[in-house]
Amino acid sequence: MSSLALADDEAKRKEAEQRAKSRRRSPPIGTARDSTAGTAFAGPSVSPAIALPGQSLSREGALAEDREPAKRPPRLDAGLDLLPAAINQVWHANPLHKLLPIDWGEITRALSVLSLQAMTDPGHATRTAATLNLKLCQEMAETWIAITARWWGQPPPDSRSRPDGAEPDRRFDAPEWEQHPFFRLLKQSYLTIAEQFLQEAEQAELDMAERQRLVFHLRQLVDAMSPTLFLPTNPAALRKALETGGGSVADGLRQFLADLRAGRLSMVDTTAFAPGKNLALTPGKVVYRNRLIELIQYAPLTDRTYAIPLLIVPPWINKFYILDLQPKNSLVRHLLERGFTVFMISWKNPDAAMEGVAFEDYMTEGPLAASDVARAITGAARVNPVGYCIGGTLLAMTLAYLAARRDARFGPATFMVSLLDFSDVGDTAVFMDEPQIEFIEQSMLERGYLDSRHMANMFNLLRANDLIWSTVVNNYLLGNKPPAFDLLYWNSDGTRMARAAHSFYLRNTYLENNLIRPGKISLLGQPIDLRRIEQELYAVGAEKDHIVPWRSAWHIVRLTRAKVRFVLAASGHIAGMINPPSRGKGGYWTSEADDAPPTTAGAWLAGAQRHDDSWWTDWTAWLAARSGVKANAPPMGSAAYPPICDAPGTYILER
Repeated sequence: MSSLALADDEAKRKEAEQRAKSRRRSPPIGTARDSTAGTAFAGPSVSPAIALPGQSLSREGALAEDREPAKRPPRLDAGLDLLPAAINQVWHANPLHKLLPIDWGEITRALSVLSLQAMTDPGHATRTAATLNLKLCQEMAETWIAITARWWGQPPPDSRSRPDGAEPDRRFDAPEWEQHPFFRLLKQSYLTIAEQFLQEAEQAELDMAERQRLVFHLRQLVDAMSPTLFLPTNPAALRKALETGGGSVADGLRQFLADLRAGRLSMVDTTAFAPGKNLALTPGKVVYRNRLIELIQYAPLTDRTYAIPLLIVPPWINKFYILDLQPKNSLVRHLLERGFTVFMISWKNPDAAMEGVAFEDYMTEGPLAASDVARAITGAARVNPVGYCIGGTLLAMTLAYLAARRDARFGPATFMVSLLDFSDVGDTAVFMDEPQIEFIEQSMLERGYLDSRHMANMFNLLRANDLIWSTVVNNYLLGNKPPAFDLLYWNSDGTRMARAAHSFYLRNTYLENNLIRPGKISLLGQPIDLRRIEQELYAVGAEKDHIVPWRSAWHIVRLTRAKVRFVLAASGHIAGMINPPSRGKGGYWTSEADDAPPTTAGAWLAGAQRHDDSWWTDWTAWLAARSGVKANAPPMGSAAYPPICDAPGTYILER
């Protein structure tokens, strides 16, 4: 396992470096994406065009002959570039595009690339087709052998097993997918073709960034073609239609029409929740407010609390109450019950009037202003900060800024699934190259902000089966009402992005990766350098994070001069972080070699130990040792900062 982890890590490092270079030099929006149609973000295409083999794209977006001497297939007729644009226009004239943020133009372009690959190597295409046919024949034979065995009362032979570590495909949970010959053969044929399709894309002769886009868009096509998404080929939907006398079909049609009128896919019952009523219930007071934040001080749940308070800096692309959903899974309540004093930043949902708010304003009016208030109320000289996701990126910049100014207001800091090195951002890179960021900036210039639907569509596409297609099946094919699920409600409760601040963030992180370059970023005229950060750090990544790959989150170990305790939590970006010990699920990995950390994430994992518990237990023990002695709990607010209103405040309610 150790050697495999090391080899895999080295390969991933090289690929990440190549992808980062490709993103920076990606061509501007080409013909297919300059149409007036718009993208899955309700504007032009959600991702940059995939360059056809034998083509390059000039900085002005014009097609040019590829002058590289490498052997490449001849270019496809440039006239075919008009097809994705035409398909985009047709799709965005269809009201369905507001429900399903699928980029059919880029899917068409991806299919063109794959077709050209096949035409330039007919021998390989012939061998691939023969292999695929052989697999399909094998699936047919295995299906009929299994059905015959059942008819004779014998246990069916073992079908091909999933790869090690692969999770079951929940799309095919209905028993008919295994027991009925038609549906079993349909499922296995679909999975076999999909596997071969994506395998060909992964082997395409393109640079790493373009191959990543190719695979991403073809995976969107493969997911959209699943037999579970069509009533005649979904046994669970057919069964329910028969059981209800067609009532489920009628209910699904009504919900479909309602969503068309609303212009959105209803993933959750939005009437079932509301912050302050059945979400974000931990008692507290808003003790400070400015144009960007409300600062919440939570009421202590113990008589005595640690002397050094915690200040949580959540992401501003979502609302903070993911950390305080319900009492049973509230990270805030968990901390309070263990004697910590907790302050929480609640970001304002910006509108057009705030388009000029700069990234520096988020620092000065966010964690810096909040730390002043927290210290004044508690009398503590320092505050221990906690940054979550993009809030952690802001926290790292703030710590580097303060270090340059020799300001020691912040003590040991925690980073939860936070990126500092953006060289490898996983599939998010598909949405974050120069053309996409230029389009986002153009959209923000028109509105003064980035609409929350842009970010929601991107994150939903990263997990299309879980967030988009499962909703289509549940609401439209099965005729069920959207579920009342607190996490999905929070996910749908999006926020807008202030124009100037968001443009600065995207360009200096995803596009140029300037944060890892000493002195490349300046805040309030002060060049910052992550190597100046010296206080102890606790950083946690998530094993299956599709937004912040854990190997990238691990890079905090080598980017600062701090002593870092890195922890890898099981599960994903949200479920991995919101995992209270009471659930008895999940797990995490730690390494006791943090004093002399390995040089790569793979080496770290090879020497790490797994624990069958929540990482919260490890973290609170680490915090307790660095939060001073316990004393009487501080008052709620002070004369200088009297309570303004009850938690969760008013900014959280803004839509």
